[in-house]
Amino acid sequence: MIRLIGYFFGIGTTLALLVAAGVAIYISHVAKDLPDYEVLAKYEPPVTTRIHASDGSLMAEYARERRLYLPIQAIPDRVKAAFMSAEDKNFYNHPGIDITGLGRAIIVNLQNLGSGRRQVGASTITQQVAKNFLLTSDQTYERKIKEMILAFRIEQAYSKDRILELYLNEIFFGFGAYGVAGAALTYFDKSVNELTVAEAAYLASLPKGPNNYHPFKHADRAIERRNWVIDQMVENGYVTREEGDKAKAEPLGVTPRRNGSYLFAGEYFTEEVRRQIIARYGENALYEGGLSVRTTLDPSIQLIARKSLQNGLLKYDMLRGYRGPVKHIDVSGDWGVPLGNVKGLEDVPEWTLAVVLDSSASGLTIGLQPARQASGDLVKERVQGTVSKDDMGFAMRHFVNGKSVRAKSPADVLEPGDVVFVQKNDGSDDTYMLRQVPEVEGGLVAMDPHTGRVLAMVGGFSYAQSEFNRATQAMRQPGSSFKPIVYSAALDNGYTPASVIMDGPITIQSGNTTWTPKNYDGTVAGPATLRSGIEKSRNLMTVRLANDMGMKLVVEYAERFGVYDHLAPYLPMALGSGETTVMRMVSAYSIMANGGKSIKPSLIDRIQDRYGKTVFKQDERGCEGCNATDWKNQPEPELVDNSEQVLDPMTAYQITSMMEGVVQRGTGATVGELGRHIAGKTGTTNDEKDAWFIGFTPNLVVGLYMGYDTPRGLGHGATGGGLAAPIFKDFMRIALDGKPNTDFQVPDGMKLIAINRKTGMRAAEGDPNTIIEAFKPGTGPADSYWVIGMGADGSNGSGGGLSPQANQAIQDGGGGLY
Repeated sequence: MIRLIGYFFGIGTTLALLVAAGVAIYISHVAKDLPDYEVLAKYEPPVTTRIHASDGSLMAEYARERRLYLPIQAIPDRVKAAFMSAEDKNFYNHPGIDITGLGRAIIVNLQNLGSGRRQVGASTITQQVAKNFLLTSDQTYERKIKEMILAFRIEQAYSKDRILELYLNEIFFGFGAYGVAGAALTYFDKSVNELTVAEAAYLASLPKGPNNYHPFKHADRAIERRNWVIDQMVENGYVTREEGDKAKAEPLGVTPRRNGSYLFAGEYFTEEVRRQIIARYGENALYEGGLSVRTTLDPSIQLIARKSLQNGLLKYDMLRGYRGPVKHIDVSGDWGVPLGNVKGLEDVPEWTLAVVLDSSASGLTIGLQPARQASGDLVKERVQGTVSKDDMGFAMRHFVNGKSVRAKSPADVLEPGDVVFVQKNDGSDDTYMLRQVPEVEGGLVAMDPHTGRVLAMVGGFSYAQSEFNRATQAMRQPGSSFKPIVYSAALDNGYTPASVIMDGPITIQSGNTTWTPKNYDGTVAGPATLRSGIEKSRNLMTVRLANDMGMKLVVEYAERFGVYDHLAPYLPMALGSGETTVMRMVSAYSIMANGGKSIKPSLIDRIQDRYGKTVFKQDERGCEGCNATDWKNQPEPELVDNSEQVLDPMTAYQITSMMEGVVQRGTGATVGELGRHIAGKTGTTNDEKDAWFIGFTPNLVVGLYMGYDTPRGLGHGATGGGLAAPIFKDFMRIALDGKPNTDFQVPDGMKLIAINRKTGMRAAEGDPNTIIEAFKPGTGPADSYWVIGMGADGSNGSGGGLSPQANQAIQDGGGGLY
């Protein structure tokens, strides 16, 4: 019997050894192809890029995986406790595999054989790290064995804290969120430090299956799972029973954070920054690189810019009448459902969509678009309001089949089922004004002239309606707002503000083509000074001036100022008939405001990589003494500005002084009503297709235009002084409120001499036409009366004309104008 027992024992031992050898051989075979776990030491997950305004306000986030990487020391203990309670309560005690948990899982899976139920796992946090980082998600035994082997190796190579850090920063939570920091922001719009016990427990519920515990689709299931995690936290001693009961009584409280842009009114600016980052570093850097971008945007100035441009566009558009409803829907049933599906303008929150429920001679009864809950469902409440006839007065002139018609009653304009935009009356709960999205568009840029920092940018009425940025992308003729470039070239090359030019008829003949430019008002003033020419925006004087000094010089300065890359040397171009952008024009005027020094327009102050290292800095000025370690009676450090001197500083002051005259008594006189030191210039293009105004104080440059995207006339008498200047004035009135009225600085050595504003000669004592004019050293008022361009062809008796290549430029517009 003993021999028999020994015999069977020997066979058993042999079989066990064979099985062990087989298992060892299999494991060795599996282990040969295991990935290198050492890559975890160099782990750089895709991280969210964040864009901030100059005051630190968050403007936008860009990511393929919405993740913010946090070191384990920055993650609160309660958050770590929630995840360990949900996933691996013995995490800090096992060697990578939880033998007890594995045994339970094997028993459960054996019991479920043939039942069709999904097999349960017993993966520790370390195993999940191995799977998520190094393996696939295939449901196979071989993958599971690989996972266990890697878990042992990872535990030997890395600390428990490092493993938990990798796990908490990698896992997917749904809603596009990766990592616990990204999930806290996405689900609760909070940092991890602000999460409550209930919120941390809910996040810890999600890695098992985010869709299974969706906060809106499966709210009951989500609460049940969250409460189970809370119970585990109590059982494991991380929170007290009282704290647990209080947490379980709380609602989920999920408030999903929206994607894209966050800073109100900054959409055009944000999109321009996004394009620049992609152009500089590529898409992967933007969507995975975890860049921190500090922009130049000033949120307060941006709000002013948006409101000023919108008001100007609306004012113009409403005078042209009403073009009809947004669309028509059926209001026979629950009108809130079809109305809720109509897309509004999310970046114009002052407006809301409404449907006309009844129209009569006195006004409209409207139903307001119902709001959407966080789940995406419409609220059940239906809210109504009214629009009186007076509050839709502009719509009494409306369009029918393309023709303008005068209506007697609101019922003639709108009918039940028409969807419209409305805006609530101030101080009212249920009365509204009718609104419509303007057809006319425009762009505006505000810039610091000393640094080139773009403080505000508006690319149109609404980014939600049109993403085309008219401040940087729209190529438009600047018209007479280009004239300061022409006059700057003249002042830099021997002319003075007191030089006299003939303002009279001129005909330019070139081959078979004849060009006869005219002043905007069709009149001529005879001989006048350069100052008068720019203040009154005289086209004939500008053409004669450009002809006298030569278009090659005008081209050189236009390109030097950055208005154009390549400008054709034809006289019509002197009147601004070439196409450029608002951004370029504002940059050019900034050079004048900056004492003639070049500036680089910039939307970005600084870019840092994921480790906080600065990889881009806009301010290129040097400062040798700024990093001194101690004080040794050395002089204070100074920033060294190595910017190119584009324009003589004295010339810059002269043209600035002349443009102050534009505001004080010229075409931009409406701006002068502000009573501040402002220089500027109006611009109106051929057939009144675009209206411009660009102006500046010593510390702020603002430029804008108004026009249709497909250029067409704005209407007879629609000028830069009448349309664009009031928008500029409205902006400056608010932006400069409370700031000192700083005068423009006169360069050292410049002579201020009293002259006769008509003759340009030195003024006699008591002359009523006296004006103080700025002259460079070695120059001054003329001793004798001399008029440039006396010839009918703009010459001084020697003729003048255009090359044959300029014929097309003449026919295309000849620039303009006022």
